[in-house]
Amino acid sequence: MTEVVVEHTQGAAVPVHALYEKDLAGFLDGRRAFVKAFAEMSEFKAKAGQALVVPDTAGGLDRVLFGLGASSDPMTFRALPARLPAGDFRIASAPPEFAPDLIALAFALGSYRFDRYKKKGSPQPRLVVDGVDVAEIRSISHACALARDMINTPPNDLGPLQIETIAREIAEQHGAGITVITGEGLLEANYPAIHAVGRAAVEARCPRIIEIDWGEAGKPLIVLVGKGVVFDTGGLDIKPSAGMRNMKKDMGGAAHVLALARMIMAARLPVRLAVLIPAVENAISGDAMRPGDILDSRKGLTIEVGNTDAEGRLILADALTRAAELEPALTLDLATLTGAARAALGPQLPPFYTDDEELAGQIEAAMAAVSDPMWRMPLWKGYVDALDSDVADIKNDPDGWAQAGSVTAALFLQRFAPTGPWAHFDIFAWNPRGRPGFTSGAEAQAIRALYRMIRDRFA
Repeated sequence: MTEVVVEHTQGAAVPVHALYEKDLAGFLDGRRAFVKAFAEMSEFKAKAGQALVVPDTAGGLDRVLFGLGASSDPMTFRALPARLPAGDFRIASAPPEFAPDLIALAFALGSYRFDRYKKKGSPQPRLVVDGVDVAEIRSISHACALARDMINTPPNDLGPLQIETIAREIAEQHGAGITVITGEGLLEANYPAIHAVGRAAVEARCPRIIEIDWGEAGKPLIVLVGKGVVFDTGGLDIKPSAGMRNMKKDMGGAAHVLALARMIMAARLPVRLAVLIPAVENAISGDAMRPGDILDSRKGLTIEVGNTDAEGRLILADALTRAAELEPALTLDLATLTGAARAALGPQLPPFYTDDEELAGQIEAAMAAVSDPMWRMPLWKGYVDALDSDVADIKNDPDGWAQAGSVTAALFLQRFAPTGPWAHFDIFAWNPRGRPGFTSGAEAQAIRALYRMIRDRFA
């Protein structure tokens, strides 16, 4: 990844002035006549994400004006890199409520490009900064780029084995241990639900459970669980073509927990860490699980399969049971789990679920501090019996009367989750349309806030 945020250099950097709409007139009145005339001629209004590159008399760049609109959201600066030519820039002025480290991080996040399958583009602009932790900014932005790269990569180049390979590389880089159980070994090791979901795939893409362990004994243990469905056909309850088009992103939970783990390990936070990734392809073959099948689970509960397209919660059930066996101080699971979450909150605002009020408050404080939005949803107990099965302990498709599909999915997971602090994040991990600073395609959600929360909770 190109370094787009650098510490102060000896060379000149073009100044950038970030302005609210309401402050534009006063700013221009204090500048030479050419700057004011050029802004007026260019119809620069300081609207959010708007930028004006002002030339100098020698044919170079004099300065850049960048609009904030009326918003105090530091992620507005994600729009800046795409508005700039190649070169070095520095923030010469910005309202005091914009922390320099968040400006730099937003610039780095907004510089993301997925160009694996394209001819390489032109050089990118760089932001020159003073007085911020550049190493931390790079760590966070690179981790978010890793998650987005994994999600954007099509399934022919990213199967369960490739997720394992990335996990091994991260573990090796940070001195972590890693174990992987694959194929029929899942039955021997008592991961029957993971095996059932992934068994229809070809041998080269067989299911697996990946477990990373890192940190010193005696430190509080955090377990991160990520859904790793590399492609979701829907199984025998096959999705229509429109619903299948973006199902390469159904391993977004796995990508997110690997990225979050990399942040935690790079910062050497005073915790122990376990990362659990059930990686499967929900394929169709003569051996695919069927509607009406009753599956065993690692916890010992039997699960009636009402819909083979509700497979993510099945693999997470075994992984969360494994998490409980580790007796963690905190468990977080991330999954691209339900379309119902999008119907409720749309693509930009992922819901999260927890019954732990202290944890919920810490998550909400962290997401506000780093501008990483989420919305807490209830684990509404009135819907629990929608998961009752006539022939098994629980079923994976709730009765239609409950309607709240994201809530009932969370309630299903709660049956398998550890009894201590636990939160579930039903992420979308995708921008369905591009907007300034947010290119269409993969998006990293929740993990910047979760990194901040973990750092504050355990530091």
